[in-house]
Amino acid sequence: MNLYDQRASNIRRTWALIFGFLVVVIAVGYAISWYYGNPAILYIAVVIAVATNFYAYWASDTLVLSLNHARPASREEFFDFYTVTENLAITAGLPKPKLYVIDDPAPNAFATGRDETHAVVCATTGLLAMMTRPELEGVVAHELSHVKNRDMLLMTIAVVLAGFVALVANIFLRMSFWGGGRSSNRDNGNALIMALAIIGIVLAPLAAKLIELAVSRRREYLADASGALLTRYPEGLASALQKIGNYAAPMKSANLATAHLFIGDPFGAKGQGSSNWIEKMFSTHPPIPDRIKALLAPQAT
Repeated sequence: MNLYDQRASNIRRTWALIFGFLVVVIAVGYAISWYYGNPAILYIAVVIAVATNFYAYWASDTLVLSLNHARPASREEFFDFYTVTENLAITAGLPKPKLYVIDDPAPNAFATGRDETHAVVCATTGLLAMMTRPELEGVVAHELSHVKNRDMLLMTIAVVLAGFVALVANIFLRMSFWGGGRSSNRDNGNALIMALAIIGIVLAPLAAKLIELAVSRRREYLADASGALLTRYPEGLASALQKIGNYAAPMKSANLATAHLFIGDPFGAKGQGSSNWIEKMFSTHPPIPDRIKALLAPQAT
């Protein structure tokens, strides 16, 4: 599959994720409205599902930036960040994205936004202070590749929708505690509702994690390769990844909901180079040594 196929696949997956979320929320709303004998609950579920999808598409980047305490980056304060991004955006045939920074000594970066004309690249102050210009070019090229491949839309929407599913499961559990269902279903129905609610509460975080894994790890390898092609200097990104992997301390604003968006694990070096297959399976990021090896591997002729 080439880069154009990957991009088209990401767009299809985004719409499939939105449609699937809509169906699930409406189904849950129907079940609750039937149990409580109140059709208004179904109407509310439909409104919430549509509104959440609308918000996830149009404003999820604002939420992600807020969760990570990001602020706009000025050209005067972060001149290299600006000039590197401008040059690489021209090379990639992209509009220059908005630039944000997170005041944090841990080196990291991510991209977000719904499309190429509404993209954001965000970096920590620690990354901007630590990287040489070739390393910074490698990181920015990686993030611009996420923009070009339309990865960031799928990955950002996953944050909002997975979080909302967990919230619905929590509300569902609380409603089941209060009871109040149809009298004919109250005894057996409450037990079933409670069982389903508990299962939902247990599975919601796992479902959110699986969504992150599905849209993150392979995308990182693809963005690494695309970024190296953009700069024609894979050693720059490999060196940047090495520095990110060697930094042990987590980010101050590390958040499980947005961890999969970052170029490196925001929770620090733990697990980034792990050879443990269980940690690899449940990690949002491929091991950094594996990514560096892939970048520096001799290309077949």
